[in-house]
Amino acid sequence: MTEQVYSEMGGNAENRYAAREDFLKIFDEDMNSLYQLSFLLTGDHQKGEMCFVAGIDDCARENRVFMEWAGAWAKRVVVKNAIRELNPRPSPSNSSALPTGFLHNQPSSDPIGPFALEAMLGLPDFERFVFVLRVLEHYREHECALLLGCSVSEVRDTRTRAMEELASSGEVASSRSEDRKLGQLATARMS
Repeated sequence: MTEQVYSEMGGNAENRYAAREDFLKIFDEDMNSLYQLSFLLTGDHQKGEMCFVAGIDDCARENRVFMEWAGAWAKRVVVKNAIRELNPRPSPSNSSALPTGFLHNQPSSDPIGPFALEAMLGLPDFERFVFVLRVLEHYREHECALLLGCSVSEVRDTRTRAMEELASSGEVASSRSEDRKLGQLATARMS
């Protein structure tokens, strides 16, 4: 009976855990989305690349993650590296830290082009982290609060504030178009 249960659980214990090669394969296959996540969180290509590469190193050393969770674990490691790099904290006031006219007076220096991306990258660090994790990555409020070291109500209020700021910019672009362009940029930057 024990052998049957053990066999049904996926063979021997060694095969159930992700190995270094598995993580390297995940980072290779999901390079665009993992780099995009890192870039959106940090708001900077250089910091994004550093967090992405640190994620590869961290995951390559990890040996106790179930194979089924390896992709989610890789994403979480990238998120935690970005948090460690920027240490985003809630602002003491409820107002956005963007100066008036910031979004409309800055020239587009990004080869991607969509102004909504600039608006998102222009959010203060904490608001950008909450927006990316809650809205784009669909993390739960509680999970965001744990990762960011804040309360659930701070996550909820910050998400609302970020959404209002992006909506007031009047420049909402198609997220699929942005995803495709970011993926192309990530591939070009990582080559």
